Amino acid sequence: MKTTTIDSGTAIRMRSLLLQLARDEDAIAADEAAATPYWEPVPPSVAGHREAALALRAQADELLAAI
Repeated sequence: MKTTTIDSGTAIRMRSLLLQLARDEDAIAADEAAATPYWEPVPPSVAGHREAALALRAQADELLAAI
């Protein structure tokens, strides 16, 4: 993995943006799941949005560790 230097202000802002994107992905997953009747399975995109949120949070945590 390539290591680059980033100032703490930029890193904090970037982490904030990553966490906002994760919240957005969670909201999309929740909306799609809520729109699905309870007797039907949720669309695969719900799991995809949830996985995207997890990946974004992991990246945000890695960025925090680099500060």
